[in-house]
Amino acid sequence: MELNKDEIRLKIEEEILKTERSIRDLIELTQPVSPENAIGRISRMDAINNKTINDASLLKSKEKLKNLKIALEKLDTPDFGICIKCKGNIPIGRIMLMPHANKCVKCA
Repeated sequence: MELNKDEIRLKIEEEILKTERSIRDLIELTQPVSPENAIGRISRMDAINNKTINDASLLKSKEKLKNLKIALEKLDTPDFGICIKCKGNIPIGRIMLMPHANKCVKCA
């Protein structure tokens, strides 16, 4: 299946917008848990645990956004769609599912 660059560009741009929205939401969710709030010990532990999970999600989302922007820059180069590890072609299905992927399934 041939790479349709316009379709891929649209997919990358959609993913960038979606990831930017997710990052904004996660920034709100990763605010410090204030000790002044009388939420109880168990609830505070839950809030701290949720913050830790959201911090990890925020980090992954920022990395994904960086890779999406790199993919958008590389779209018109001969390297786009080529695995950085084995130099084989990345299947179009993987590119459409994960446009920020820079490795084939085998190497990922």
